[in-house]
Amino acid sequence: MDAGLARREIESRLAAIGEDPEKLDAILITHEHNDHVSGLVRWVRRFGTPVFMTHLAASAIDWQGIRPRLETFQSGCGLRIGDMDIQSFTIPHDAIDPVGFRFRVDGVTLGLVTDLGYIPESIKHHLRKSDLLVLESNHDLEMLRVGPYPWAVKQRVMSRNGHLSNDSVGDYIRNELDAGVETLVLSHLSENNNHPELARLVARQALDARGHRARLVVAEPRKQSEVFLY
Repeated sequence: MDAGLARREIESRLAAIGEDPEKLDAILITHEHNDHVSGLVRWVRRFGTPVFMTHLAASAIDWQGIRPRLETFQSGCGLRIGDMDIQSFTIPHDAIDPVGFRFRVDGVTLGLVTDLGYIPESIKHHLRKSDLLVLESNHDLEMLRVGPYPWAVKQRVMSRNGHLSNDSVGDYIRNELDAGVETLVLSHLSENNNHPELARLVARQALDARGHRARLVVAEPRKQSEVFLY
């Protein structure tokens, strides 16, 4: 999923969990923003891994003269890669054609969505019945308001095409989180406008208020997460 780290960093993280870069079946790209594709071209040049992304997002990538093994699709379409059934869906973000994904394999469902300003009903539908849910919890509103970003950037982050705040995630957990979610992973935390313990606290309080027993994990910036086994 995405390639926003340097190629060597991705290789190092794969090696840490015993995975061979040469054996990757595919890279799925959610959208064309630099923090999601900065390592993509160098990775493809080195390993030739097939890339799956929407038609419009693919047209926004500077492929630097290489000819990638590119599989494009329309947002909302289903994909099949190996033994995984993958459903794409549109997300509200200020990119060309951003998508989230739901994966199903061996009876397990994984929902993954980051980079969205709010959670519309269509996305709530796709995230239902997830066993493991990876969800953005990007910023603390007060930290963002008093932080170093220019006001225009702050407005963009807080907009309906920006990023989810901890409070927005807390509201979703209290009111909408599917009872079957076993593991909830908070992701895409801002290094400048959030802190892992703030995100954890808001989500934990929401889970407790709901009486939801999901395991809560915070994927911290610049740290490799654990491997989730099902």
